[in-house]
Amino acid sequence: MIASTQTNYPLSGNGKIATPELSPVGMATTRLRAAGLRITQPRLAILATLARHKQPISIEQIHEEVGCNSCDLVTVYRCMAAFERIGVVGRAFFHNGTTLFKINLGQPTRYHVACKTTNLVAEIDEETAGELRRVVEIVQEKLRREGYTDVGHFVEFFGHAPTTSRTSAAVTPAGR
Repeated sequence: MIASTQTNYPLSGNGKIATPELSPVGMATTRLRAAGLRITQPRLAILATLARHKQPISIEQIHEEVGCNSCDLVTVYRCMAAFERIGVVGRAFFHNGTTLFKINLGQPTRYHVACKTTNLVAEIDEETAGELRRVVEIVQEKLRREGYTDVGHFVEFFGHAPTTSRTSAAVTPAGR
């Protein structure tokens, strides 16, 4: 018997779709199963919401998009904690104290800048992000050689956006 929190959703890895790994939700589902976590409707809804966003979003934004009928706010918090523990999501901190999350499926780290005036978050251009990734990897490798394990990092940028055209590219309000 399938528990009420279980699902027959095609991306849950039940074999109905030949290659669920092609979608972000399918890749995340595979990682959840590998970590021994059940695939539930609320978890799938949360993963789908995270996968739709290029920018980090808050738990409250996730809950709002998922909807009260799909799951309550406590469920979103618990799922995000479980997802973070197994590395399916990454945490981002911004100047106003809001914690935002982004899906992490092994793609290159994306860096963002938050406007102190508007709280909007914009992604840093790929060339600059690539340079930053190279420098961060050098630092992390040095730390590993010194004996540190499970090395990670948080890099956040914030400032006042120079023009309205700059903030128009930023689509995610931090701490909404």
